[in-house]
Amino acid sequence: MAKKLAGTSSNLHFHDIPDVILSNIFSLVTDTRTRNAVSLVCLKWLLLERSTRKSLTLRGNTRDLLLLPACFRAVTNLDLSFLSPWGHPLLDSSPNPVLLAQLLRNAFPLVVSLTVYVRNPSTLHLLAPLWPNLRDVKLIRWHQRLPTPIGSDFIALFEHCHTLSSLDVSHFYCWTEDLPPAFEAYPSIGACLFRLNILKNSSADGFKSHELLAITAFCPNLREFLATCTFDHRFIGFVGDQTLLALASNCPSLSVLHLVDATSLSKVRADPNDEGYTSEDASISHATLADVFAGLPLLEELVLDVCHNVREAWPALEVLNSWCPRLKSLKLGQFHGICRSIDYRPDGVALCQGLESLSIKNSADLTDTALVAISLGCLRLSKFEVLGCNRITVIGMWKLTHALQKTLVDVKICDCKNFDVVSSLQALEPIRDRIERLHIDFVSESVVQSEGQTGSSNQPGGFENFEAGKRGIIREEKSLGKKCKSYAIGNDNLFSSRTWNKLHYLSLWVAAGELLTPLSLAGLDDCPALEEIDIKIEGDCRDQPRPSMDAFGLSSLACYPRLSRMHLDCSGVIGYALTAPSGRADLSLWERFFLSGIENLHLNELNYWPAQDRDVNQRSLFLPAAGLLAQCGTLRKLFIHGTANEHFMMFPLRIPTLRDVQLREDYYPAPENDTRTEMRVYSCCRFEDALNSRQLPD
Repeated sequence: MAKKLAGTSSNLHFHDIPDVILSNIFSLVTDTRTRNAVSLVCLKWLLLERSTRKSLTLRGNTRDLLLLPACFRAVTNLDLSFLSPWGHPLLDSSPNPVLLAQLLRNAFPLVVSLTVYVRNPSTLHLLAPLWPNLRDVKLIRWHQRLPTPIGSDFIALFEHCHTLSSLDVSHFYCWTEDLPPAFEAYPSIGACLFRLNILKNSSADGFKSHELLAITAFCPNLREFLATCTFDHRFIGFVGDQTLLALASNCPSLSVLHLVDATSLSKVRADPNDEGYTSEDASISHATLADVFAGLPLLEELVLDVCHNVREAWPALEVLNSWCPRLKSLKLGQFHGICRSIDYRPDGVALCQGLESLSIKNSADLTDTALVAISLGCLRLSKFEVLGCNRITVIGMWKLTHALQKTLVDVKICDCKNFDVVSSLQALEPIRDRIERLHIDFVSESVVQSEGQTGSSNQPGGFENFEAGKRGIIREEKSLGKKCKSYAIGNDNLFSSRTWNKLHYLSLWVAAGELLTPLSLAGLDDCPALEEIDIKIEGDCRDQPRPSMDAFGLSSLACYPRLSRMHLDCSGVIGYALTAPSGRADLSLWERFFLSGIENLHLNELNYWPAQDRDVNQRSLFLPAAGLLAQCGTLRKLFIHGTANEHFMMFPLRIPTLRDVQLREDYYPAPENDTRTEMRVYSCCRFEDALNSRQLPD
């Protein structure tokens, strides 16, 4: 802390630095736990930390708002969406909600960015007048909309916050017809908006074309626009050529544009034997796409997830590069013929040379030669995703990663018929030392087969076929005159060295009933930097017998020394909530199967989505899950995205380090009224009292 000045006998102490410089140093620290530790050093550091903190997420019970901290007066970004009981009206728990709202205003007078759960319009009627300078607002609601007049959810916000520039309702359930009347009543708000996110995740309804045009007409200065819609011409209000042209004309300054078909959000995986073409084509022509691109010269990020065929798209994508020179990120869904790849010459999307992120979804005719053309044309790619592309193979992906090995650090290979965990890792071998984020589909049977044999030439992912493809790559590179220098590829085992030095995030999709145990055998046994893992399990367990093994295999993840955060999403698992026919397992047994072995991991944070019974709209924690979670002795944060019985929540209290627990019914429709045995308002209060009354180690 002290350093001797050159040529003098005095010492310069850290506290001798002017407060202005110290404040700048503290403001550069963003990690919450680090800032909290810094504030414990001395009183001066405490005051500096509190005076320089700009973002704050409040946790705790709404009944304790009288205990609001008054030392974070410089906070500008405030998140109130984590207050418990989660999902209940923010201020209705108090006999004097006006007083509590005023306390929030006094504690955080400089707020300009607000995230809040709005169960009913009264919340914004109380909060919006207190922060008239709000510029960035995110509304959250998974409960059903109250029978209130059209647009009433936004009236208070638009009436009092005249400087609003960003509005996010992507997690806010409302009717699609709510927004246009609200903008019509307050046209000045629409004129000020720069960012509007109506990419609704809370329902299957997309915005009609006339609603999109009305919204964009009221918001001509938008720079970012994200929306769900429908591209199916069989429905009234579909998005077609005229809508796209009018949208580009209404908002010519767009730099971010996301248009996603509402059916794309259902996350239903395609049939692997499907050719990839839908029964209907989208009403979008090449000429229209070219005109839209010409009308949006500032575009930097574009998502068109159409869910209906856009055939022979390469001519429109070629002009995309010339009309939108700033384009950095592109995602195309159900676009076919995006690259002809004749003689490996770049064309179509491969001519977008400035791309840094490219995602291709459900492109039926995407081939290995197209991947090579993309790797030759898009030399700046750092992120690449392929989803539902059944004609590409491990050889094509290996060629792409080999050509982009100096830039590519983020890869997703999902729902592609010719790829399992083994072949996906084979394709990523050229960037094994550089990749930082990875998503793959996990199929344990392929791992077992690869361990028992090296593969046969008639298997798309076999080692013999793959080695032959690698030898062919060198010959192709010489004929193409590639600038990328090839490295020698011998006949040694591909995974002779399995270290993934920089991989810090791993995402896996696993079919219900599969085992995670062979993950390390596939080539992911040595990941010294892996900190976070995201596991998505999907499938219908109602037709499956009882699990043949005792555990899913979470204990096998103990080989990763730095693993501290996990997302275990079983929300796609469908089963019987209470009783099951003879020979079938109910959800409680499946939860035991999925969570067994989690006690062997040293996790600090866990997000868990329980399995569900869709017939009763129930996503609840069962007794086996509560008992297994209680054995995670290092957990600090536990988020359960569902509900639970009160006596089940007594189990996590055994975790000595647990500091933050929350039940979040963040699925639509969220239960309106909890049953007698599930967590209610007073149940949450009793649990939180028990949690906070313990002596916790730092």
